[in-house]
Amino acid sequence: MYDISKRYINLGRDRIWLVLVFILLPGVVSSAIVINSAGMVIFGLLLFIYLEQKFPEPFIIILLLVYSIIDIGFAYLFLGLFFYYILAKRKYLVLYSIFLYSLTSYLYGFGASGSPTGHFLDTIGIYSAVFSPIIFIYICYILHRRYMTGKIDLIWYIAVTGLILSLALSFRQRIAIEHFAPYLIISLPLVAQSFISSYKVRLKIFRKGYKLIFVSSFVILIFNSIIVSFNKELYNFIDEPKNHFAYNMHVAKDLSRELRIKGINCVETNANMQKRLKFYNISYCKKNVLRESNNSENNTSFVTISYKNKTLYRANVTKINTL
Repeated sequence: MYDISKRYINLGRDRIWLVLVFILLPGVVSSAIVINSAGMVIFGLLLFIYLEQKFPEPFIIILLLVYSIIDIGFAYLFLGLFFYYILAKRKYLVLYSIFLYSLTSYLYGFGASGSPTGHFLDTIGIYSAVFSPIIFIYICYILHRRYMTGKIDLIWYIAVTGLILSLALSFRQRIAIEHFAPYLIISLPLVAQSFISSYKVRLKIFRKGYKLIFVSSFVILIFNSIIVSFNKELYNFIDEPKNHFAYNMHVAKDLSRELRIKGINCVETNANMQKRLKFYNISYCKKNVLRESNNSENNTSFVTISYKNKTLYRANVTKINTL
């Protein structure tokens, strides 16, 4: 992020402030805690933008091909590049972008089945939580402002494509925010450039509003980062543990530990839990069947995950005789 921002921000201290904001974003902090693809997509996007102007085109073509088979989250990068290359009149790269998007969609599928359900307001709320309300609103404002002034580049196309597509899809279905939030995160250099420029062209007596926005945003980011870092304490204030944003990660991690204590290194359970347990080295087998249970009994076949005497998850492990 620091090196990428050199194209947009002249002073080193301003770039350091940008990196601090980037590190403190709730979405970035949570991507380091919760097991999902957001961290990988953020890294991949930043790496692409950094290398795009430093390495020859054949290398970038190979890099994008690798992205296409790694994760569905990079599919929207290819759409952004499609529109950017159209503007740049690079026809063969336009076709290549379409090919990569089609390849990723074929490998991972594109979930648009079922009855349409509106989640637009939910998506706006999640974006506000990922960035903090002030920063999210300002990002949208800057992206629109740069469009109106014609100051659009590669990062702008990638960020706007991710934002517009996520909002459009949210009218129909619930979106996987970890696939789209990284595209707004990479727009921070554009936002910082516009903010610093607007701040410096004003006399000191007219800079108070900008100082207030920055200080307020920074305080909120620090507060949010503290909450995310000590997120387990939130269980004390949530009636339904499953509503906790890191519930799946907490349960899978603690469950894998409890299973190993019982001498169980493999289980058969539902598909989602199976994938999470696999990350913690609990493999698949048919000799131990794990099923979530609301039964309050206490015996050796039950595994209970709790935090400060609050039960988060209970499951029954049944040993299957395969002889």
